Amino acid sequence: MGSLGVDFISPNEKLELKFDSSSLPPFKLSEIRAAIPKHCWIKNPWKSLSYVLRDIIIVFALVTMAIFFDNWKFWPIYWILQGTMFWAIFVLGHDCGHGSFSDSALLNSVVGHILHSFILVPYHGWRISHKTHHQNHGNVEADESWVPMPEKLYKELDYATKLFRFKIPFPLIAYPLYLMRRSPGKKGSHFNPYSDLFQANERKFIVTSTLCWTLMVALLFYLSTVVGFLQLLKLYGIPYMIFVMWLDSVTYLHHHDHEEKLPWYRGKEWSYLRGGLTTVDRDYGVFNNIHHDIGTHVIHHLFPQIPHYHLVEATKAAKPVFGKYYREPKKSGAIPFHLVENLVKSMKKDHYVSDNGDVVYYQTDPKIFNYSGKKDE
Repeated sequence: MGSLGVDFISPNEKLELKFDSSSLPPFKLSEIRAAIPKHCWIKNPWKSLSYVLRDIIIVFALVTMAIFFDNWKFWPIYWILQGTMFWAIFVLGHDCGHGSFSDSALLNSVVGHILHSFILVPYHGWRISHKTHHQNHGNVEADESWVPMPEKLYKELDYATKLFRFKIPFPLIAYPLYLMRRSPGKKGSHFNPYSDLFQANERKFIVTSTLCWTLMVALLFYLSTVVGFLQLLKLYGIPYMIFVMWLDSVTYLHHHDHEEKLPWYRGKEWSYLRGGLTTVDRDYGVFNNIHHDIGTHVIHHLFPQIPHYHLVEATKAAKPVFGKYYREPKKSGAIPFHLVENLVKSMKKDHYVSDNGDVVYYQTDPKIFNYSGKKDE
C-alpha cells in the first residue's frame, strides 16, 4: 500500500474493470446521427423496388423448379430456400412500415400490403405494434417485442405455459399466435381495429390490412381446391413455417445474448438511446445480403428511417461513437451455426426479470429443467 493509500500496480500488471453496459453513455443520439454520412439517409424508391423485384423473381423461380422436379430429394431444399425468401420479403415489407423504403407514404403502403399480405402478415397492424416496439425498446413496461416477464407474472404461469415458452422451442413458431393474441400479460389482436394496440384514428388502417390478409387466406383456400391441399402445403405452407422460424429466431437473437446480460429499464432510468443500445448486431454469413442486412440491428433500432442498403455503412461510421457500448457481432462462416448455440442457451437462461429495480436483467428459473410438479412458492 502506497503512502496515499492506493495499491501499487506494476507496469507489467493491468487492471481491467468490467464494463457496465447499463451505465449512462457518454454520448448523445445527435452525436451518432452526425457521424453517419448524409447519403445514408437518402431513400431511393427505384433501388428499393429493385430488391422487391429480385426477391419476387427468386420466389417464382423456386416455385417453378419445385413443380418441375416434384421429388422428395428437392422438396427439403425448396422449403429452406423458399422459407428464407419469404423472410426476405418480410424484411422489405418491414422497411415499408418504417418509411425507409421510400419517401412516399402511398408507395410504402401499397408495396407493404402486397408483400406482407403474401406471407399472411397484417401490414398496418404489425407496422403500428412494431413502431411501439421501436419507440420503447428496452423498456420492461412498454416494449412490445420479446418483452421480459416480471417475476410475479412469470410465477403465475402454469408449468405447461412455461414449458412451451422456454423449454420446448415453441416460441420459434409462435408468431401467428402473437398476431392473434400478443404475448402473455398483454391483450389485443393485430387484426381487431378496436384492440388496445391501436388508437381510434388508426382503426381504418387495421380494417384495410385485415381485409387484405383475409383475401390472401381466401386465395390460398381457392388454390388448395385447384392444386390440392398437400401440394399447397409443400409449395406454401412449409416455407411459411420456415419464414416464421426465421422471424422469431432473428428477433430473439437481436434482443438476447447468452454471453452477456443485457439490461432492461424501468421508469426514469429508461431512455430511447439506452434502450437502443441493449439491442445486438448479428452476422448471418451468406444470409446477410439475402435478408437485406437485418443483422445491423443497433443502428436500425436507433434510426429506422435509414434504408437497409445503407445500414452496413452507417454502422461502420457510428462504431467509433459507440465505443464499448457496441457489441461486435461474432464473425460467421457461410452458415451461422454459432447462432444456434446462442439461441438455445439464451432460451435456457432468460426467463423473467425482478419486479423491483429500475435496471434489471434476465433471471433463470432452474425448476423448468428439473420439474417437481410443485407450484412456485
